[in-house]
Amino acid sequence: MTKALISVTGLDTTGIIARVATKLADMNINILDITQTILDGYFTMMMVVDLDGAHMNYADIDRELQSVRDELKMTIHLQRMDIFDAMHRI
Repeated sequence: MTKALISVTGLDTTGIIARVATKLADMNINILDITQTILDGYFTMMMVVDLDGAHMNYADIDRELQSVRDELKMTIHLQRMDIFDAMHRI
């Protein structure tokens, strides 16, 4: 399984989770775990996702997320989980 961490931050507004989740579903990316909170009006969300169904590389997935970044005016980062896993094994 190819996992990634997606972080989403920015001013809170209605529909952030729905919009991000819909875009991931459109790319056949499964959400494995999710947490979100609002800190003093700022929305923060972390998602662990399975990329195997997407049949796209990281760059293509990141490029597809750009429309959501632009629409929501949010910061969205896609990071490889294997890098985090390797850091914890050292």
